[in-house]
Amino acid sequence: MTHKNLRIEQVQTRQDVEDFIRFPFKLYRGDPNWVPPLLSERREFLDPKRNPFFDHADVALWLARRDGEVVGTISSHIDRLHNEIHHENIGMFGLFEVVNDYDVAEALLSAARDWVRERGMIALRGPLSFSQNQECGLLIDGFDGPPVVMMTYNPRYYIEFFERFGLAKAMDLYAYIGDLAQFGGDPGKLPPKLVRVTEKVKKRAGITMRPANMKAYDEEIQRAKIVYNRAWEKNWGFVPMTDAEFDKLAADLKQILDPNLAIVAEIDGEPVGVSVAIPDINQVLKHLNGRLFPIGWIKALWYARKITGARLMILGVVEEHRGRGIESLLMFETLKAAIVNGYQSIEMSWILENNDMMNRIIMNVGQAYGARVYRTYRIYQMPV
Repeated sequence: MTHKNLRIEQVQTRQDVEDFIRFPFKLYRGDPNWVPPLLSERREFLDPKRNPFFDHADVALWLARRDGEVVGTISSHIDRLHNEIHHENIGMFGLFEVVNDYDVAEALLSAARDWVRERGMIALRGPLSFSQNQECGLLIDGFDGPPVVMMTYNPRYYIEFFERFGLAKAMDLYAYIGDLAQFGGDPGKLPPKLVRVTEKVKKRAGITMRPANMKAYDEEIQRAKIVYNRAWEKNWGFVPMTDAEFDKLAADLKQILDPNLAIVAEIDGEPVGVSVAIPDINQVLKHLNGRLFPIGWIKALWYARKITGARLMILGVVEEHRGRGIESLLMFETLKAAIVNGYQSIEMSWILENNDMMNRIIMNVGQAYGARVYRTYRIYQMPV
């Protein structure tokens, strides 16, 4: 595709992949809120041999070049597993980055739209990089700081570009923030009423709460996998992870996981719910400029000791045990553990705007630490 001196080219070579990965480093240069990913992680993510998402999806990556210089990127992909589970016929786009020029954005979005339409899809949804199990949504509100781990960030002008192209809201995702610094590391400062209520619920439901057993990590992962796929199966857009995808995520998280923040809820020894919060390693990554070597690992070790925030990224209870207060218990125990272990803040993200139960629980339990929605992300869609 050409437009004046603009060309949209499908990624074909190893150098194309490298250009695709490195473009955001140029685009966000000087932006204090952008967190550069590790180059090695991005290469692995885009490698069909190392990212199990490619096992059930068709993916095309696109570069926009003007006079030979990269000025934008986008992916177009068809997740066959998503379409099979949701009985839909949609294509998706993601990894969208572009200079502040609508002509370039239009050309990239057109390439993604045309690619999915040529393959029989009837709608285009995104941004999803590559699915809701990974990074997703366009930041539309809350640009006043860097994103936390595995959350997205983008310039404000992307909103105008998407809507001008014809993309419309499909679903909003909320991120809540909670202030834990006020407790000074002492969970005894939590409201006594909240403590009494949670203890009462725990006893009444016969629930046992425990941290993850890192010495039996593989076994814990198998338990968590069952709960995860069962707990989210009716959520909008959810696609259960394949065994390979879950194992890959578990291996990645093991490198950064704080076992104190991984809580399992059991009844008679059977796991019925899980909660996983992870340290905000973006506070480390922002200092590394994408590299661990030759001296990045020294910086990583130094800044890892200074992490002050966490992200509650997984909290779910299997359907037959909902409505018994287990979700509130998991959240309470996670927050208490975060306070004890010195975290100053916690982000709870992301939550579907139509997940009334979880939004209500966060606000109810969150009264103790001032929880509030502070960022909103949007997934868009349009007919093709």
